[in-house]
Amino acid sequence: MRDSRIVDFLAQLAAHVPAPGGGATAALHAAQAAALLGMVARYTTGEKYTDHAEAIVALIAETDTMRARALRLLEEDAVAFTAVTDAYRLPKGPERSAAIASALVGAAEPPARVVETATRLVELCELLLPIGNPNVITDVAAAADAARAALTTARVNVEINLNGIKDDKARDALRARLADVDATVDRADRVTATVRERLAT
Repeated sequence: MRDSRIVDFLAQLAAHVPAPGGGATAALHAAQAAALLGMVARYTTGEKYTDHAEAIVALIAETDTMRARALRLLEEDAVAFTAVTDAYRLPKGPERSAAIASALVGAAEPPARVVETATRLVELCELLLPIGNPNVITDVAAAADAARAALTTARVNVEINLNGIKDDKARDALRARLADVDATVDRADRVTATVRERLAT
């Protein structure tokens, strides 16, 4: 899907097919957040920003890595969710139940990793906000909002799988990976609020 045109991806998203769906959009939100931060960082170079040159180089490298990771998760989510629908098509019996339970664990993994990716992207928003080029500072807010959407969308795409997961250890581990989402959403909101305050002065 990473090579799809936007119009084609949206057509797939709107189609009566199991994937792509919400999990893929969560990953796409994260990819957009990473891309926006990379753009702001690239505008924060040159003589005027020499005091932060090392940090900016690191930010550019990391946001590029995060963007690629998010795109991989977009594709992995579609594959994992297709495995769930395939498991439900099996004949009823113990093998079907085991296949469904295993597939649900697999389907929860990509959005759980999107949560982790988006959490780091919020941290990068916080790092870039005070040093970024003020002419593109609204794009830090846009990145924070995209990361926020990634967090909340990915969370519900993990949660929808939890009830079908019979392995208590796996279920508890997934819940633990979601524990800080609300706090991270608050941090993303503070980034956006800070940018808006700057615009108002």
